[in-house]
Amino acid sequence: MKTANETAAMRLDKWLWAARFFKTRGLAQKHIELGRVQVNGSKVKNSKNIGVGDTVDLTLNSLPYKIKVLALNHQRRPAPEARLLYEEDAATAAKREEMKLLDQASRISAAYPDGRPTKRDRRELDKFKRGEW
Repeated sequence: MKTANETAAMRLDKWLWAARFFKTRGLAQKHIELGRVQVNGSKVKNSKNIGVGDTVDLTLNSLPYKIKVLALNHQRRPAPEARLLYEEDAATAAKREEMKLLDQASRISAAYPDGRPTKRDRRELDKFKRGEW
């Protein structure tokens, strides 16, 4: 059974894994080593102990996350339970959604300015490429 001192702090990499930000602890460790994770505004190591009330700044897939630690759990639980371990900053969440929409819009409009080609359009393009026109 855990004592009060053992549950008051937890390794950062293990918490990120338990909160389901990363699929494995190894991935969490790699992101921490690359400086993509900060605790209370400072760069940290994998073994950094975090506690309730700490703020974690995380960059995942080029998207920002600002998280306040609400609880610690040493086991990886289902996603609904994992979401209870943290609270996300509303401004950062809104910024991340805006970045996602901009990225999605830029990819679609750049590749297909008139929309995606239909099946008929693709067949005509294939004929043209083969020289059957």
